[in-house]
Amino acid sequence: MLLLGRSLPALEEVVAELRAQGAQAAALSIDLGDPQAGDRIERTLSDLGLYCDVLVNSAGFGLFGVATELDRGEQLNLLDVNARALTDLTLRFLPGMVRRARGGVLNVGSLTGFATGPQMAVYYAAKNYVQSFSASLASELANTGVTVTCMCPGPLRGTAFFQRCTAGHTRMSKIMPRSDAAVAAEAGWRGFKAGDGVCIPRFIERVMAALAILMPRAVMRLVRVLQRMPAKSVDTTLQPGTQDPSRTEMNRAA
Repeated sequence: MLLLGRSLPALEEVVAELRAQGAQAAALSIDLGDPQAGDRIERTLSDLGLYCDVLVNSAGFGLFGVATELDRGEQLNLLDVNARALTDLTLRFLPGMVRRARGGVLNVGSLTGFATGPQMAVYYAAKNYVQSFSASLASELANTGVTVTCMCPGPLRGTAFFQRCTAGHTRMSKIMPRSDAAVAAEAGWRGFKAGDGVCIPRFIERVMAALAILMPRAVMRLVRVLQRMPAKSVDTTLQPGTQDPSRTEMNRAA
């Protein structure tokens, strides 16, 4: 198993835990926003004598604010990490899986992929892309022995997502029930093993996804109202030179 992410100490900690349980694991510190990241990952797997049997695309981060006021470069970087890198790695490793007639891809989408998201336009659009891309591939790969699953959880506890994305201080965040990240991950893995095309971990999230599909305009108006930032909010701006902990850029290739 090869673990990918920006923080090498965090990766090495997970690798140590996996090895203690008898698993073979290695870490690669990498920024998935780099267009050359895919080439480096492929070379590393080759150097380790590994090939990608299962790909878990879980890297991502969010930005909150009016699109015309947010930094354009940061919004493009969000697309690089959340969508372009996911697409690159998926298209790199799927052909080998198809040739072997085994394996699959687990893409981590979001409940936001079912709706439009004022104040988080690029993030919602990226997650919508992940969901659509995954569903299309799942259909194309039917009866090949290879599966593609898109896990679409709601807000999660136990991640650093809201340390950067100030949506955590909106009314939407306050009323949306959060689930435990480990529980959601386990549900996503079960869905992947079962060959499900889409996995929405909790019943309440499945209801919300259905409402977003059936009443898109009403849900968009609701999101617009609930995602307004309160007058007094916590400043989560990073100081210059500080590593951003909210970039949950960890992928797995095994």
